[in-house]
Amino acid sequence: MSFLKIDGGKQAEEPAIEVANGARLIPRITIQAFCEHSQTAQLVEAAVHDRRMSKVALTTHNGGLEGAIETYKANPTPNLIIVETTLPTEDIPRALERLAEVCDAATRLIVLGHVNDVVLYRELIRSGVSEYIVLPTSAQAIVSVITELFAAEGAAPIGRTIGFISAKGGAGGSTVSHNVAWAISQSLRQDVLILDLDFAFGTAGLNFNQDPPHGIADAVGASQKMDQTLLDRLSSKAANHVSLLTAPVVLDKTFDFEERDFEQIIELSQKSTPVVILDIPHIWSAWVRHTIATIDEVIIVAEPDLANLRNAKNLADTIKALRPTEAEPLLVLNKVGVPRRPEIPANEFATSVECKLLGQVGFDAQTFGTAANNGQMIAEVAASNRANDMFRLIGMHVTGRNTPERVASKSSLKIPFLKKRA
Repeated sequence: MSFLKIDGGKQAEEPAIEVANGARLIPRITIQAFCEHSQTAQLVEAAVHDRRMSKVALTTHNGGLEGAIETYKANPTPNLIIVETTLPTEDIPRALERLAEVCDAATRLIVLGHVNDVVLYRELIRSGVSEYIVLPTSAQAIVSVITELFAAEGAAPIGRTIGFISAKGGAGGSTVSHNVAWAISQSLRQDVLILDLDFAFGTAGLNFNQDPPHGIADAVGASQKMDQTLLDRLSSKAANHVSLLTAPVVLDKTFDFEERDFEQIIELSQKSTPVVILDIPHIWSAWVRHTIATIDEVIIVAEPDLANLRNAKNLADTIKALRPTEAEPLLVLNKVGVPRRPEIPANEFATSVECKLLGQVGFDAQTFGTAANNGQMIAEVAASNRANDMFRLIGMHVTGRNTPERVASKSSLKIPFLKKRA
C-alpha cells in the first residue's frame, strides 16, 4: 500500500478510508513515533482511537530522526518505529542509515515525509523501509499501513517462539523460562505469552500467583473452533505485558497428544504476541519432538553434574539433527555453586555438550525459595540480585536484541530495515 501518487508534481487527494466491521485487529505490538511537529504527533496519537489499534502500545516523542537515533543508542527498539523528517531529499537515506545502525534486526520502519518525490519513495522501499507516507495524511491512513504490515492476510508472524526444556527433572527450566519472560516484558515493554505445556505438573500459575479458570487444556480442546478471539479469552493476564496459558495440573486423567496438536495454538500466538515462551516439560514424545523442531529458539537448562551432561548432550545432538537449517540449541546452566557439591566447570560442560553457553544462574536457595513460595519473580523479591541480569541477558539474546557480536563491536551490526546501498 502506498500513499504517494505523482501526478504533475501534485499530490492526489486521498480517499476517505472506512473501516469494515470485519477489519482485522493489529496484534500486540509496541510502536514508538518520533515527530518534528506537534500536529504530526497529534495525528499519530489519534490513530490509537481506531479500534484496529486496541491491542497496540503506542508512544510519541519529539525530535524526529535525530531523536530516534539518540534514543536507540541506549535503548532496545520496538516492533515498529514511525519517524517524521523534514530533511532534504538527498539527506534522508543517509540519516536512515544512521538510525539502522542502532536498531534491532526485526524492527520495521514507517517514514512520514514532506517531500512528494517518487524517486525517493522507490529508493526507500527498495532499501527496506516498510512505507513512506507524504504529509499531510489521516490517522486512518497510518492505521491502514500498519494493518497491512502486521494484520493483513499473509503478513509475516510477529511473534518469536522460544522453548525452554530441562535436561533433567528439577533442573529449573520452568523457573528460568518464567523469569526470562518477565525480564523481556519489563526491559522491552513488549507483550509475552507463556504457554505452560506441562499439563500434569506445570508451575506457571503458581509462579505468577494465578489460578485462572481457563488455560492451555481449553485451547487444545477447542480444536476446530480455535481462533484469535478465543485464544485471547482463554489466556490470563499475569502482569503488565505478561499473559499465561496455564496448565490444568490435574491427575484424574492422562494427557496424550498427537504430534501436531499444539501447532495451531503456537501459530495463532505468533500472530498476536511479539514473544511466545514455551515451558516444555521434561518428557520425550512425538509432540515434544515436533514442537522443538518447529520453534525459533531452543534453550536447554541444565545443572552442572554428570546426569545433566549426558541428557543435555543427547538433547543437543537430537535437536541439531531435527533442525539442520535452524539455530542450534543454546545452553543455560542453573543452580551453579551449590555448597559442597562437586560440579563440572561451565566451559567444560558446554564443550562436552557442544552447545553455546548462554549464561549461568547461581544457586541462591533463599531468594529463589522465597520467590517460589510467594508466587513472584526474582526481580520482585530481590531487584538487585545478580540472577536478574542473567535473565535479562538471556531475554535480550533470544529476542535478537543483544547478541554477543553486537555488544563486542558496533561495526558488526546488522542493518535491519535499511539494506546497504551499493
